[in-house]
This record gives sequence, C-alpha cells and structure tokens, in this order.
Amino acid sequence: MAAVYKALSKSAGDSKDDAAPGAAAAKRNKQRVLILSSRGVTYRHRHLLKDLASMMPHARVDTKYDQKKRLGELNELAELYNCNNICFFEARKGQDLYLWLSKAPNGPTCKFLVSNIHTMEELAFSGNCLKGSRPILSFDKTFDTEPHLQVIKQLFLQIMGVPPLQRRSKPFIDHVVSFSVADGRVFMRVYQVQETEASSKKDGAEGQDAADDGKKRKSKHALEKELDISLLEIGPRCVLQPIIIQEGSFGGALLYENKHFVSPNQIRSDLRRKGAKKNNARAEQNIDRLAKMGNLGLRTDGDQKPADQLDSRQLFA
Repeated sequence: MAAVYKALSKSAGDSKDDAAPGAAAAKRNKQRVLILSSRGVTYRHRHLLKDLASMMPHARVDTKYDQKKRLGELNELAELYNCNNICFFEARKGQDLYLWLSKAPNGPTCKFLVSNIHTMEELAFSGNCLKGSRPILSFDKTFDTEPHLQVIKQLFLQIMGVPPLQRRSKPFIDHVVSFSVADGRVFMRVYQVQETEASSKKDGAEGQDAADDGKKRKSKHALEKELDISLLEIGPRCVLQPIIIQEGSFGGALLYENKHFVSPNQIRSDLRRKGAKKNNARAEQNIDRLAKMGNLGLRTDGDQKPADQLDSRQLFA
C-alpha cells in the first residue's frame, strides 16, 4: 500500500513539475528518530518503548546503550544511522525512568522524569488504529505561555510528528496524540478517531424535523453519509515532568531548570525516615522504661538498690 501511494505521489509530483517548470521545488521534511534505552529497564519500560516505536514509522530502534555518563556519544550513533532526532530512555535503580529528547547534533536537549506509565497491553482498550498511520498532535494552549514549554512543544512536533511521504508511513490519519500541561507536568494520551453513522431515531417534533431534513439531504446528496466523530483512548499513557533543558545535544549551557523537581531517591528517603520515626520513638520509650527499672532496683541484670539498714531482712538476718 505504501509503495503504491509513493509511486502515485511521485507521478503526481512529476506532472506538477511539467505543468509549472519555473516553480521552486517544495522542501521535503525529513525527520528520523533513533530510539534506544539503557541497561536496567523493566518490562513496563520496555513495553512503553515498543508502543512508542510502533506509533512512529520514521523511527529506528537500536540495542541497549551501555554508557550512562558519556551520553554525547549518542550523536555519533545517530549520525551513523542517519537520524537527526534522539529519544533515549535512561533507567536508574531498576524503577526510575528518565526520557531524553534531543535534536542531533546541535541540540537542544530536554530531560524528563517518566511516571504513571500504562502500556497498550496493560490498558487493553477496545480501540485500535492502523500501524504506520500519521497522527494529529494536539497541544494545550499552555504550551504557548512559557518559553521552555515552547521548546518542548517543538521537540514533540519534530520527534512525534510523522513526516508526509515517509517511506514506511500510511496515507491515513486515524489517531490523535494529546499533550496537556497540569501541575508542571506534561500528560500524554493517545486517542483513536472513531467514525460512526449518526442515529436517525428522535422523539417528537424534533424527530419529524430531523426526518424531513434527512429526506432533503438524501435527495441532494444520496452518496454522502452522516458520521459522528468521537475519540476513543487506545494508549499508551504516561506523565512527563521536565527537569532540565540544555542548549546542545546532551551537553552545553543550561537553558532551563525545574526548581520544583524532587528526585525520586529523595522522596523514598523521606518516606523511610518518616516510617523510622515510629520505631525510634518506641525504642526510646523502651530505654527510658529500663532506666527507671534500674533506678528502682527492679532489674536483675542491672544495679541493685542499696539495702536499707531498717529493713527487717537486715535487722533479723
């Protein structure tokens, strides 16, 4: 199907060139994305990577990257595969997932903390979309209010957007990728564009008027059908929290830093410290109780209370 569409588009383009030889050739949007992950990803992280790769026919999935410090070498890897975008999933401690989005080789680069991950297999929604079809990218109006959100929006447009006439893409648009901002985080959702025939059953005078209008439309446009367009979520879904934005590709000056970001390690440490307070208070109470018993001479393993001279056991010993 894609080969036929490509051949027809080429023939249409040749005919347009013959018709207008003086017109300038349109610049083709060439975007290729390199998707890869680090060592230590869990099954949930791996399924999220596969779901995103299946939605981007212009992406190339590579093997796991061993280095965690020298991320600048990813630019050489992208140049080797002729990719100008990099989507790198970095796993830490087997439970935290960070997402790096970069424009190779000059930048910028944005780092996100990925949370609330739900894959297609886990959600098991009834909707479905054609593999390789082009999506509609929907952005919240909040993206135009802040400079760092405008940079993030452009990164999503160039990485998630499938270029027209891409080799492995299908000439259909049947799903929507939604990006919305709330509480300093970016919520990502994927919906299928579902078309159903409009129901013609209505009650009362409204139903009669609708029937009359329907007859008129059928007489004029017998081949056209009324369709109700709705959105049905198909997954995956996740929440992205921006951390930093760098000027270069995996390096360079710091353009933005999220002051409200708290590391997951710090959150887990605070929870452990909060749970340890109860045990510490209980241990302190036990130490105080043993100290009072020792002062009263009630402990067999501690210091005994000095004998009283007027005690009957001393007088009649």
